[in-house]
Amino acid sequence: MFKPKLIVFDLDFTIWPLYSDAHVSPPFHIDDSGKVRDSRFAEVPVYKDTKKILSSLHSQGFKIGIASRSTDPEGANQLLSLYNFNQYISFKEIYPGSKVNHFKRLKADSGVQFSDMMFFDDENQNIMEVGGLGVHCVLVREEMTSDLVHKALEQFSKKQ
Repeated sequence: MFKPKLIVFDLDFTIWPLYSDAHVSPPFHIDDSGKVRDSRFAEVPVYKDTKKILSSLHSQGFKIGIASRSTDPEGANQLLSLYNFNQYISFKEIYPGSKVNHFKRLKADSGVQFSDMMFFDDENQNIMEVGGLGVHCVLVREEMTSDLVHKALEQFSKKQ
């Protein structure tokens, strides 16, 4: 089975079900029950399969990257840290602007060609722009799930 050399995830509405730079208020912290909360004590959730997906892909030897247009990179990075997701992530591009720029940097930093990358995002605009580079893109319509990732890996293998 032909596999991607780098799997990249958007953050907002892909890893977690909100805009981390609009729907919640940093700084973030972990409460006594182990839940991640914002400065107003609102819970900051992630999709239920997120940790399982990242852990599984990492254990299978996949390199994982993040490409986010967040206007609050510090807050997004804090959430990734509090959820212990950084242990799975090799590359991060978190800043405003076109994701084409994010992917050019990911290519330069990782040495992985666009055709060997897979990208998950919830926004059609990003899918179209990044897909134009030759990256295999997957639209996250409702929620990131293990089944979605599994099917995307199968499609990637068949396309090659």
